[in-house]
Amino acid sequence: MVSSRILVAPSILSADFSRIGEEIKKIEQSGGDWVHVDVMDGCFVPNITFGHKMVEDIRKYTSIPFDVHLMTVNPDQFIERFAEAGADYITFHLEAVTHAHRAVMQVKGTGKKVGVSIVPSTPAFMLQELLPELDLVLVMTVNPGFGGQKLIPSCLEKVRYLDRVRQEQGYQYLIAVDGGINQFTAPQAIQAGANVLVLGSAFFLSPDPSAEIAMVKGTKFV
Repeated sequence: MVSSRILVAPSILSADFSRIGEEIKKIEQSGGDWVHVDVMDGCFVPNITFGHKMVEDIRKYTSIPFDVHLMTVNPDQFIERFAEAGADYITFHLEAVTHAHRAVMQVKGTGKKVGVSIVPSTPAFMLQELLPELDLVLVMTVNPGFGGQKLIPSCLEKVRYLDRVRQEQGYQYLIAVDGGINQFTAPQAIQAGANVLVLGSAFFLSPDPSAEIAMVKGTKFV
């Protein structure tokens, strides 16, 4: 059975790269459960971030899991490098590959946990054939590429669908949401069935990151 525990994964896309070691430590000290690492190539999304060396360099600052989110074309070319660099989860985009099942098996072959992400325009049922094999499904709740965007409410219908399928079929994948997540939108995502909340600017721009995480994790529902 999938744990009901809510995990918070701050994304270093919104971090201060000139102080990246301190920012990683802040995630752990503030109660973050994972580090979300957005790898952007300027082709799949209109932004460029960093490569596997960043993962290798920041790995020494914490032992909490790294979810490396490959927002790249041909992500299968990078799986081995990020696995060796210290990723715990490797998540690629369904839209970026032709042979998604092969890429899933490639990640599993490295001994890492595998995730697949979909952008707002991709329906969740497109993942149907892959769901039995996945450890994580990442639903983008904004169009990927930049931080600080507002959550697209209709994307939460995908979370509800994925949660329903998970319960009906007994699958074990976690459902993550990424984009516009904060203390105000987190309740909607959790109610829909999300287990992992990716926080960007809501965490790194907060005057009290620990309180932000506590409010997200401690959300109560009517």
